[in-house]
Amino acid sequence: MTATAALQTPPAALAEPYRLITVEDLRNRLAGGGEVALVDAREEGVRSRDGHILQSVPLPLSQIELRAAALLPRFGAPVVVTDSGVGDLATRAARRLSELGYSDVSVLDGGVAAWEAAGGIAYTGSNVLSKAFGEFVEHAYGTPRLPAREVKERLDRGEDIVILDGRTFQEFENFHIPGAHAVPNAELPFRVHGLVPSDETLVVVNCAGRTRSIIGAQALINAGIPNTVVALENGTMAWLFEGYDLAHGDRAEVPAPGPAELEKARASVARLTRRFGIRTLDRAGLARFEAERDARTLYVLDVRTRAEYEAGHLPGSLWAEGGQLVQATDRWVGTRNARIVLVDDADGVRAAITASWLIQLGVGEVYVLGLDAADRLEQGPEPQVVLGRAPTVAVTQVAGLERLIAKDAVVVLDLDTSLAYAAGHIPGARFAVRARLPEGLDTLPPRPLVLTSSDGKLAALAAAELAGSGRQVSVLEGGTAAWKAIGLPLETGETALLHAADDVWRSPYQEAGDRHAAFRRYLDWEIDLIRQIERDDTIAFKVYP
Repeated sequence: MTATAALQTPPAALAEPYRLITVEDLRNRLAGGGEVALVDAREEGVRSRDGHILQSVPLPLSQIELRAAALLPRFGAPVVVTDSGVGDLATRAARRLSELGYSDVSVLDGGVAAWEAAGGIAYTGSNVLSKAFGEFVEHAYGTPRLPAREVKERLDRGEDIVILDGRTFQEFENFHIPGAHAVPNAELPFRVHGLVPSDETLVVVNCAGRTRSIIGAQALINAGIPNTVVALENGTMAWLFEGYDLAHGDRAEVPAPGPAELEKARASVARLTRRFGIRTLDRAGLARFEAERDARTLYVLDVRTRAEYEAGHLPGSLWAEGGQLVQATDRWVGTRNARIVLVDDADGVRAAITASWLIQLGVGEVYVLGLDAADRLEQGPEPQVVLGRAPTVAVTQVAGLERLIAKDAVVVLDLDTSLAYAAGHIPGARFAVRARLPEGLDTLPPRPLVLTSSDGKLAALAAAELAGSGRQVSVLEGGTAAWKAIGLPLETGETALLHAADDVWRSPYQEAGDRHAAFRRYLDWEIDLIRQIERDDTIAFKVYP
């Protein structure tokens, strides 16, 4: 594949690739306390639009080889595959997982339709478990909030207020409230003491909508800081409703805490550990867990910033920025009731606040582990593990593709996400979804196909599957990134769609049309999650006094 993709050859596939289970069987598994991974094989946009089981995690058929190793690290873990109940996505995904070496694969008979018919709830939206948890936290703990208008009026009066934006650095740079500081949620208890002038300063935590405002504010309250802390009600959506401007770019680095601030942050670790029963792990414990990883699923997740992770991390650990691990748990943790080890610096502040939330979410057996000077660390970004054997495919160089396009001698299919495609693709390329190929190929001109994706890995997997299509197929070496790297032109927009652009969930900020109407729909949906989970007997978040 590529130098950054570690290819993992899995165990031999089973003769029987999967078995069918009923809704009752699935309910018993979810309630039983043992490990189980419930994966949804649909494209994420379809899953979000049409509804899914709350405990399911997205693992689209199109992406299995690229995402399964991180999401489902134990080949023997029980995996249940579902889809809408119509079509064959779940059975195709189950076969592929079996071919990749997963030994305990089932398919939910009838999919989400059967789940609903038996009285289960199907949830629309993305990262719903985490967002429902945010609504639960607000109701359970009474997280205080202020409306955007009041916050703005206080700022205009020059009151002592600090605004902390709990989203990722990239999201902050896209847009933020003027004067806010970029402090992703897990960083809040770690860095807040260097950002507030006094104990009397009002601390306002915001995000783009609701969840991270609530979780961030409650994190600081749980950490025991002396300041009054509130969530910005409905985040920057509410800010825009009021007609206030947002800023862009302009992210100043928030310094690491000095000795005095770090002492305060460490006090919060002790407080959180006592309240939530956070367990610590030493090197011997981690070694034991690693030796047992064929019997128990193990996630080793580094919750520091990306820069810190790349400067040095434990071998085999994955980067999972703490705030995002709570906001989008289903991105990293596919197997429920697994062991989850959160890695942090020796102070453990970010791991502690992240652990406190994962414990309340009830997703697994959570531990924290602090790095020390004796650790042997690796540098650089995490490699992407691609399951299976490297496909043998023909390749086309960028220069060759440029000439072929000029002669109108090829058809280019772009298998990246529809959002990435719209942001910039090779001129003339058509957007396509891997799992839907070869559907639609008969509508294309009878020319050779060149497949591309961001780095070419997904395109290579798709090309191998089209070997028997009767078309001449090759892959753009290095993917669209190679085209961009030498400054070749790009086309923007959804200019040519072979398949519907419903592969990804679009936030209200990305929807076309009346953005304020999209905001209102989203906020109504999110606020209503508390009503849905109140009548859902498959979920039980935990409350700690």
